[in-house]
Amino acid sequence: MAYSARMQQSHLYSVYFAPRGLTRMADLGMQIAQQYLSPFDKLIGVIGEAGSGKSMLIKGMFPGLELTNDDEGVNVRPLPIMNLDASAFYSPHTYHLDIRFESAFTQMWQIKDAILDAINAGKRVVVEHFDLIYPILGVNAHLLIGVGNEIIITRPNMFGPVPQDIVDSVAHTLPHRKMAHSAEDLCGHVLESRGITRFGHRDVKHGFILTFDTKPDIDPIKLEQEVKDEIQKDLPISYVDDQHISIGEEIYHCTGPRMHVVSTGEIKNFALLHDFVQDPITKEYYLVGVVSAKGELRVNDLNHIHLQD
Repeated sequence: MAYSARMQQSHLYSVYFAPRGLTRMADLGMQIAQQYLSPFDKLIGVIGEAGSGKSMLIKGMFPGLELTNDDEGVNVRPLPIMNLDASAFYSPHTYHLDIRFESAFTQMWQIKDAILDAINAGKRVVVEHFDLIYPILGVNAHLLIGVGNEIIITRPNMFGPVPQDIVDSVAHTLPHRKMAHSAEDLCGHVLESRGITRFGHRDVKHGFILTFDTKPDIDPIKLEQEVKDEIQKDLPISYVDDQHISIGEEIYHCTGPRMHVVSTGEIKNFALLHDFVQDPITKEYYLVGVVSAKGELRVNDLNHIHLQD
């Protein structure tokens, strides 16, 4: 831990777009592990609401780690960390806990003792919903990650931040991410109905980017109105499986099927940039959409950062 503190003592926090696709979230988890995770970190806290992508981020950070809240692991009892045998030759090095899930089966003081015993034995513990156990745990995480509309990575010290600070930062932003993802898939659904099926996905603050190798023969203004018409219909959006959602009665491919609003009517103030933007390096064409739009969209305002002293 001393090595980690020396190497990253200047690091206050970092902020990333929270990808909506599961593959993109896992890739970001891998990047976070490479850039911020120290071999000496024993307690990793992850904060965010259900469906925000915490588990996929953890899978990217720790490939092969068995997550105790996976569908495949629900019936794995007793929980591995609750029967820690540090002297066993094949004892795992890293354990996972979902506090919200596990609190339905185990008393919080027992979970606290298990976490501390594992850390004292030199093990690493990855804790989802870390904010729920922190008040009785008595120690902060070595690395603290919050997942909402954005992903916040911070290395707390004795002055904070505390988990509640991260909760306050990410909890209110998740609805924007769900709206943006639903608007993204709705826009893609309209494009596919026109026979346009080849496009990629990227992220922008409170919105999305659809990328095209060549400029498609569509009018963004007319497309915006078509999407708004679908929003007005208040069509239900439902999970189908890990690769699909339903929009109304139509099935649509989606790599983040749990990250959606309940119906299209919940998408507020949707807007498209009324001109395609071309990347001067890749030569790709960008179709940019946002939710919670206020006034006319301008390219340079999309990722504007408000700095205050």
